[in-house]
Amino acid sequence: MMGSLLTRLLLMVFGYVYPADECFKSMEKDKPEIDQLLFWCHYWILLALLTTCERVGDLFMSWLPLYGEAKFALCIYLWYPRTRVLNEFTHGKQEKVSKKEFKEVLSDILLGMAAGLKRDPIVILRIDGEDLLEFLKSPSFEQEVLSVFSEIELPNASLQDYIIKALEKLTVEQGVPPASDSWVRSNIVEPALQSCGGGPDQPVSQETFVGEFKNVAETVAKLLKDQPVIVAHTENTFDGSGIRGLLCNKFELDKALDTSIQSIPKDSNGNVSKDYLRVALDVLAPSSGLPPLGAVDQIDKIINEAFKMLDSDDEKLVKDVMFKKFLTEILGNIMLQLEGNPISVSTNSVVHEPLASSSTLLEVPPS
Repeated sequence: MMGSLLTRLLLMVFGYVYPADECFKSMEKDKPEIDQLLFWCHYWILLALLTTCERVGDLFMSWLPLYGEAKFALCIYLWYPRTRVLNEFTHGKQEKVSKKEFKEVLSDILLGMAAGLKRDPIVILRIDGEDLLEFLKSPSFEQEVLSVFSEIELPNASLQDYIIKALEKLTVEQGVPPASDSWVRSNIVEPALQSCGGGPDQPVSQETFVGEFKNVAETVAKLLKDQPVIVAHTENTFDGSGIRGLLCNKFELDKALDTSIQSIPKDSNGNVSKDYLRVALDVLAPSSGLPPLGAVDQIDKIINEAFKMLDSDDEKLVKDVMFKKFLTEILGNIMLQLEGNPISVSTNSVVHEPLASSSTLLEVPPS
């Protein structure tokens, strides 16, 4: 999730500064295009409406996952040339929009959102300490904690440093919210560490670590009972089934391959450089059930291995047909690797914090 400061900065640049610059350019033309002026007029009216609504929406919906990023994406969606939802509503003309047209465009937007959620479903979890207590009482507790301890490499670190690192390695499956989150760190982890014994210069042994970790974890569970943490949990398994489905459907495969090379530059003879295979593969990712390049390290390693095995990293020029053939072979190689060794990826993000006490929106006025 983007930091809130970065999100606000991007929203300011792409939601206000860039549209204002484009609007100014349209007005400064010798013969301004009426359609362009109407488009930007519609944009600013709608943006003003959204800005007004978000004052209330922020209070009630800011806990939703990717809420800030969704506002940023919406502003881009309104003016981006390939989408320009406003043009869908107005057809670039000053005319009313029928309910049928509005429903069709809104349906397309919602279907796109639904497709994204189907691909990466979000589960909202309430972490209240109960699962953590069960984990502490389970027979596997000591073995799992010792396994985590063996993975921690912190030379000359204190016992508290080890415990913090261990909490960061545990997940919602053990009943632990993301310990690296700033709110969880300051309101749950740091207060719990006050119950931790051991001096800063005392060597950290396995026995000492297990005992003190359990004490701190019990305190974490008590704090979570008083201040439950809401976490957005997503989980996705890449097993090659999406690629197999695409490769088995020749019509969809040809369509996807054609789309993947549309924006790739060609030389005067219509040849394409193999250097653009990764760009085309990234375009194919949604239809083949793969994440974008750079999103999942394990998938990137498999892709690199496929390119290496098929010798596809050179910059030779090839015809469209050969370029598509290389793409298909790369997809097939990735599919075989994922079928033999599926990759599961999960993310956990804190999406709710208690409302600040300064909020007076829901306070009952004094009688």
